[in-house]
Parts: sequence; structure tokens; C-alpha cells
Amino acid sequence: MSKIIWSVIDEAPALATYSLLPIVNAFTQAAGVEVVTSDISLSGRVLAAMGLAKDELSELGKVVLQEDGNIIKLPNISASVGQLKECIAELQGQGYDIPDYPENPANDAEKATQTKYSACLGSAVNPVLREGNSDRRVAAAVKKYAQNHPHRLKAFSDNSKAYVAHMAGDGDFYGNEKSVTMDKAQKVTIALNGKELKTIDALDKEILDGTYMSVAKLKTFIAKTIEDAKKNGVLWSIHLKATMMKISDPIMFGHAFTVFFAPVFEKYADTFAELKVNPNQGMSDLEMKIAGHPQEAEIKAAFQAIVESDNPEIAMVDSDKGTTNFNASNDVIIDASMPVVVREGGKQWNRKGDAVECVAVIPDSTYGLFHEEMVADCVKNGQYDVTTMGSMANVGLMAQKAEEYGSHPTTFELAEAGKVTVTAEDGTELMSFECEKGDIWRMSRAKDIPIKDWVRLAVERGQIEKVPVIFWLDENRAHDAEMIKKAKTYLADLDTTGLDIQFMDVTAATRFTNARVRKGENTIAVTGNVLRDHLTDMYPILELGTSAKMLSIVPLLAGGGLYETGAGGSAPKHVDQFLAEGHLRWDSLGEFLALAESLRFLGQKHSDAKLAALTAALDVANDGYLSNDKAPSRKCCEPDNKASHFYVAQYWAEALSKGADAELAAKFAPVAKALSENEDKIIAELIASEGSAKDIGGYYKPDIAKVTAAMRPSATLNAIIDAI
Repeated sequence: MSKIIWSVIDEAPALATYSLLPIVNAFTQAAGVEVVTSDISLSGRVLAAMGLAKDELSELGKVVLQEDGNIIKLPNISASVGQLKECIAELQGQGYDIPDYPENPANDAEKATQTKYSACLGSAVNPVLREGNSDRRVAAAVKKYAQNHPHRLKAFSDNSKAYVAHMAGDGDFYGNEKSVTMDKAQKVTIALNGKELKTIDALDKEILDGTYMSVAKLKTFIAKTIEDAKKNGVLWSIHLKATMMKISDPIMFGHAFTVFFAPVFEKYADTFAELKVNPNQGMSDLEMKIAGHPQEAEIKAAFQAIVESDNPEIAMVDSDKGTTNFNASNDVIIDASMPVVVREGGKQWNRKGDAVECVAVIPDSTYGLFHEEMVADCVKNGQYDVTTMGSMANVGLMAQKAEEYGSHPTTFELAEAGKVTVTAEDGTELMSFECEKGDIWRMSRAKDIPIKDWVRLAVERGQIEKVPVIFWLDENRAHDAEMIKKAKTYLADLDTTGLDIQFMDVTAATRFTNARVRKGENTIAVTGNVLRDHLTDMYPILELGTSAKMLSIVPLLAGGGLYETGAGGSAPKHVDQFLAEGHLRWDSLGEFLALAESLRFLGQKHSDAKLAALTAALDVANDGYLSNDKAPSRKCCEPDNKASHFYVAQYWAEALSKGADAELAAKFAPVAKALSENEDKIIAELIASEGSAKDIGGYYKPDIAKVTAAMRPSATLNAIIDAI
């Protein structure tokens, strides 16, 4: 029997799994496929780190290196320190004997504990599993639905004042970058003033990048954006990615926080030092640290005075709760937040809940250039037309911890000023940098085999789609210059007959793509790892309303497949609603699409006609789900996520009953009949379970019996599915 591994993760998609997976297994087992689970949730990773559970993430790390590896990966929490501490407290309350997270370890034992827990912070999962490059595109049925049911994009006002601010290469990672391609495999040492920071095993033909963010210039830049926002009369916000860039971006966030509220941090410096306030963790952590202190009210009043001064308004994460952009470093995640800025007509929300034109501050111009052009394009040309706009497909360099997303072990907040050197084992100094104390220095890596596969995948997609293939590579960026050399070398070995392949810098590539999008034309963007994230959220959110509806396929280098199911950024709000009233509005379309691609891979790999029939029927079901508009309602006591699973099961069974495989048709004809005849009863049972609070025994680690009962409340549906 073939096997698909389904990841157990967190929040809304985890709740949905309790309803969906019994249906999936009932159908797939009929074609010889077993779907098994692997717990890579935050709570699972915490317990594994403490030796109280199997390390299933490490086990999956082995699966992606196998020829037949097949994993469906749902979105998991990329934990902040605050979320990690909440998870630990919940597990302690459930009886697990684990220590607190020591933010400021005082001895070796606490340092060891911090090291274990730190492995759970940020995006701990993706770098382990993404042993292949990324193929992200929109399915035809999803595109058709979006055009026929266009979501609303809000118009940019005439003479809109919205804009993006970045450092333009003056002291940022882009401007300071140096890059080399290794001519042989050897150890490479990073040192500060001759003292080793890290030694790595570099591979032959691997690209190594070194760069740093000048903190002095960052602070000057932040101060200028505040002054400019005041003059321009716009809302101020900062956009970073503290989840994936878990070392560098929280530090940048902390500097922005302290610059904006400089008088408060200067006046209460001693108090904050005494309380171990860490600005990198934002206002929520600061308020927790000062709670009960004799100066608490005074400090809060000082912050409020800055807010009410002539400074620009700060964008809000939640206006109703008074949560600002400075609440926590991972509250505003750039690849999710910037599409909202564009969608809302260059606006974000102020303290009153009003949408106001804003400046989006993105310090590093490496990615700020993309968002700058996206906003400028709409200011100049107006909002997009969802009914006619073209699509952006993406081929992203992702395998083997490519580029910045693999830089965490080689990112340092420099303890002293001086010279950072990168030196090969044979004595060659590969690069050097003169830095100041506190500067953020990092090394990124891109290995040769993934780059070669990335170029191959780009050509393959171009041959299939017959649209321009654009490599987003900037000859004036050190890393990209090395990448261009490699890409052109590997393109020469491939059949590119009839393909339109071009190399463009970020601004030019954005303009080219947007011009085609506005004409209803499609384009393939071939990008590095971080731009992949930015593009594959921005364009789908504008085009489809959400990036969760994109196909996200990772053809693994070893021969298997990883199928990702989309973004989970709104998942916490979905859980809040479910706990309050039993209604889960999470849309499992990403899971439906990923399952179809996973089954298709197995059917093609093994030339299995039965699997092909099962997959074809699921394609029909997914099309029916969209065309019949069966996505979950946002309102309680209307069909929710559980009902959407019923409809997919109904359409899938009906398609199988009419399909090419006689054995499957005979097996599922009575299932289709039972689901159809009992539709009203099943939907009534599902809706009857809503309208009251649900106790599932935990947010990070729910009680299996309780959450199963809450997510499978229809006895009629359960009986039909369990009897298959």
C-alpha cells in the first residue's frame, strides 16, 4: 500500500484535519493509499525538544530525502518567544514536566534549556522539509472561480499619498553584500577581529554571500521615515519577517521600536535594564515586564504621550484591542501584510479603525524594491481588475536551505566593532567587512545542485505554459551576479527552443509582470527563496483573494513530492471564533488541491490506473466545490468547514460512481447515493452543533477526544464515511 504523510500542525487547519482526514482515508484506502499523520505542531516540537515525544520533524527530514517521499504539509506556527512561552505554560498545565523558557539564562543548565527550546522558534519546519524547489501556480478551476466571483480590491484614491520607504542600498543588506562561488569543497570560517564566530563546511560550486545591516544607518533611516510620514500626513508602519528571519528581523524591529519611542526608552533605560525589557519582542512583552512595577502607570503614560504627540499615527494590528504595529515582532509579516496594503488601496488601519493611506517601511531594499513598485504601480495606474487580470506563476529556489532563509546559524549581532572576515581553510580571504558594534552580519548560502534543478524546473514550466520566463536577478546585487553566471551556464545545457527567457532586476521584473497582468497575460517569475514568498502571497491575494488557493508543489530533489497547503496567517482568529461558537471558517481548499497533486504523483509514478481514477474524481469534486460555491461561511449557524468537507466527499463519491474504474464505481455508488439522500439531514446536524462555546482541552495541544467530537458532530455523516 502506498503512503502519504499528512502533517499534524496547529490552529485552524489542525482543527479541520479532525473532520477531513477520516473522509480522505476512507476514499484513498479504496485505491491502495494510506494517509498517516506526523506531528510537527509547535507543541509536538516542544515535547520532542524536551525528550518527551518522538522527534517527528527529524523523521520527516529523512522522508524528504527518499525517492518515494510523499508529504502533505499544512501551515504550522512559526513561533515567537511569546507563543513558545504560551505553549510551554499550556503543556505544563496539562501535566507535562517541562521547564520554563529562560529568556535570560543565568547558568549552563538554563543555557542548555534555551538552546533546546530555541530550535522551536521561528520557521523551524520549512528549512527541514523543503528539500526541493518551489512550483507555485493557480489551478484552472480556482482561476475560473475567482474571475466569476471577484473579491473586492479597494481603489487607490486620486493623488494617493501611499508609498514604500527602503534604505536604497545605503547601509542595508543589499548595499553591503559580497558574494563568491567556491572553487572546491573546504571549511570556511567567519571571524570578528580574528575570533571565530562560526565555521561551516562549504561545498564545491556553492555560492556564499556575506553582508550586514548598519544599525547606525538603520536608525537614521527609521527616524527619517517618521519625519517624512509626519510631513506627508500618512500612517506609519514597519514590515518585516521575524518568523522566517528569526535572528535579523526581530533586531531590526527592536531598533524601529526604540527610535519611534526614543524619549521613553532613554528616560526609563535603567528601569528597562533592571526588568530585562527586550524591545525586539515589542510592546506586549514590555507591558508584561513592567506589570506591577511602581512606575508602570508612568511608563504607559509616557508611551501614550508619544502616540498622541505630533508623530505620525502608527498602523494597528487590531484597532478594537488597541494593538499597534509595535505589539510583537511577528504580528506584521511582510508577505502577508503588504498584499493587504495594496488590496486596501494603499491603506492600513488607525486607532479608530479607519483605513488611512500609509508609508510602508521596509528597511532592506533587496525586497523593498518589489513592494515599492507594486504600490507605485497602483498609485499610477489604479487598482487591478480581478475579472481580467493575468496570473504570476513562480519557480522558487528553495532546496537545501537556500539563501537568506538558511542564514540563521550564520547571523550575528556583532558584540564589538571591527573587521568581519570570511576565510577559507586554504588561507584565502574570501571577503571582509568593516562593521560597528551592534551591526547585524549574516552569511547566506546557495548550493549548486538546487540551482541547477531550479533552472531545469523553470525551463520545464516555460515549455508547459508557453509564457515568458523571467529570472528576477539583479546584476548590480553581488549574489545575483553569481547566480546569473550559473543560470546562463545551465540554460545552455537545456532545450530552450521557442522560449522567451529574460533576466531582469526586481523593479524591471515587477513592471514587466504587472504590465502583462493588467493585459490578462500570464508570466513565470523565477526567483530566489525570499522573493518567492513575497510574490506568491502578493499576486494570489490580489488575484484570488488568498494565497491559500495556490497550488504549492515542491518536487523533491530525491524524487518524491512535498505538497504545501497555503498560508495560515488568519488561523488564530478562526480558532477564536470556533472556541466561542463552534463555527470554523477555515477553507480547506488548499488541502483538497494538495491531496489531488499528491495522488496524481503516486498514480503517475506507479502507472496506477485505479489511482488515476481516484485523482480524476477528486479533480471533479474540487471543481464542483468551487463552481457550487461551497466554501465555508464566515457566519455562525451557516455551513462551515465541516460542511465543506461533506460536499467534497459527496462530489468525490459521485464522480467515482461514474468514473472509469469499475471497482471504484461499484464501491462508491451506494456512498454517493447515501450522501445525496441524507444531505439535508447531515447539514442540519452539522449546523446544530454550532452556536455554543467549545472546550477542546487546549489551544496548542487539544484533547483528541474533545476536538474529534467537536469536528465530527454529524452521526449520519460519520456512519456513512466509517462504513466505506
